[in-house]
Amino acid sequence: MKPVTTASQTVGPFFHFALDRPDWADLAASGATGEKIRIEGSIRDGDGAPVFDAFLEIWQANAAGRYAHPEDRQDKPLDPRFRGFGRVFPDREGAFRFATIRPGRVPGRGNMLQAPHLNVAIFGRGLRSPRRSIPPFPPTVSISSCKAMARPRFLTSESAAASGEPRR
Repeated sequence: MKPVTTASQTVGPFFHFALDRPDWADLAASGATGEKIRIEGSIRDGDGAPVFDAFLEIWQANAAGRYAHPEDRQDKPLDPRFRGFGRVFPDREGAFRFATIRPGRVPGRGNMLQAPHLNVAIFGRGLRSPRRSIPPFPPTVSISSCKAMARPRFLTSESAAASGEPRR
């Protein structure tokens, strides 16, 4: 028998059934060190309609610039109260929200420090693989990112988050 290539399939639609972990929306729930921030936005399809049957994952370094991963062996403190990974499902209007901390800078190519950033993956119907983006972490501005599917707002303090407005 000659082997054949497996047909390509899109991801989903099983997400809510198998992968829903509401507590993963808060990466700093245990009192992590660093400036507390909120990231919120919406997921839309190419026509601008809300996408509610998808999910987002983010992973990031802690405030000192170290990932909670065994391969990150930097001589920087590892915060045991910071998970470094989160997953969230949008609501029926496509809206999502993460609570986390402002990430620190991590080394990149040539050991040069990268701008603070979040690693983002979007999984949803019609996607053959997750959409990935590494948006630089803006100091105080609203941005549109993630291949135009997700439109996150970065809110940069508990007081700004409480008011619902980004700090300017």
